[in-house]
Amino acid sequence: MSRDALVTPGQLMLSQEDFAGLPDGRCVTKWTFGSCDNVTVEVLSLGARLQAVNAPDRSGRRANVVLGGDSVADMLGAASFFGATVGRYANRIAHGALPLDGVTHRLATLAGGHTLHGGPNGFATRLWDGVPVRADRRIGVRLRTRSRAGDQGFPGNLTAEVTYLLDPEGELSIAYRATTDAPTVVNLTNHAYLNLAGEGSGTVLDHLLRVEAAEYLPVDEDLIPLGPAAPVAGTPFDLRRARRIGTSIADDEEQLHRAGRGFDHTWVLDGTGYRRAAVLSHPASGRRVECLTTEPGIQVYTGNHFDGSLRGRSGRPYPAHAGIALETQHFPDSPHRPRYPSTVLRPGERYRSRTAYRFSAG
Repeated sequence: MSRDALVTPGQLMLSQEDFAGLPDGRCVTKWTFGSCDNVTVEVLSLGARLQAVNAPDRSGRRANVVLGGDSVADMLGAASFFGATVGRYANRIAHGALPLDGVTHRLATLAGGHTLHGGPNGFATRLWDGVPVRADRRIGVRLRTRSRAGDQGFPGNLTAEVTYLLDPEGELSIAYRATTDAPTVVNLTNHAYLNLAGEGSGTVLDHLLRVEAAEYLPVDEDLIPLGPAAPVAGTPFDLRRARRIGTSIADDEEQLHRAGRGFDHTWVLDGTGYRRAAVLSHPASGRRVECLTTEPGIQVYTGNHFDGSLRGRSGRPYPAHAGIALETQHFPDSPHRPRYPSTVLRPGERYRSRTAYRFSAG
């Protein structure tokens, strides 16, 4: 049942309702906002999660283009990262070791012995506090969580905030903020899987992908960067012109095999400041999403390890390559790489990051 509803002058609407209960009795809230004739978005307080983006195709037919579980059990289990705000540190920190100011902090790890997306009980599993917001012609929700010193091994009390705002043209902006009372590291991103043909419709192998990057980070068998960036020229990682995903990952390239037959790598984005990072399109439906960011890198993951065991909101199983994640972020394992852009946040500083996804059809 709806608990709240807002309508803006531009016919952008927002509603708030109880979504489900957690095992401890707390309630997960869902916000739905957008335009009845264009893009609408669903966000959950569990994991500050992008649960759905309903976008029209070239004929005006709308479909949800974001993968996700349909139950709290899924969101606390196999689908915990789907659409979630992940942190404190998106991607990997090798061996769960965080060197900072002469002290090595031991972080919580997952199978394999590395810290991934903030640890097994990172931000994706938290119940965030949220409030609806309006700004200019945009409408959405702002969510906040507090991570205490020692949470998953990270130092410092951290307050993190993410704001989702949608405009009438279909641009979804995601802005991140964080502050700390002691030196720590921060690297936040959204982990939505996209399928522009529609959630549960098959694979993204027929999608076209362009990435604005002349370099990428090769990885070892555990997907930890080997070190310096390498040129994309002459490799399947050269996406400076749009290429069919299925064609790119079919290449007999060692790096693709290390990632489980596909992409699970960081591209070093060209330029600085707020600029275009990638463009994903689906020729059959005409749907297109342009990704813009202030971040230095983008992790592209093509769902290589999906095996059909998880069923999404459509009730259909997710096979390998059922979706693609475009995770704007700082580089993996930066705490061990002094030459990478720093992820250190100190008292008195404010972490800021902005990413947008512009949905369109034609």
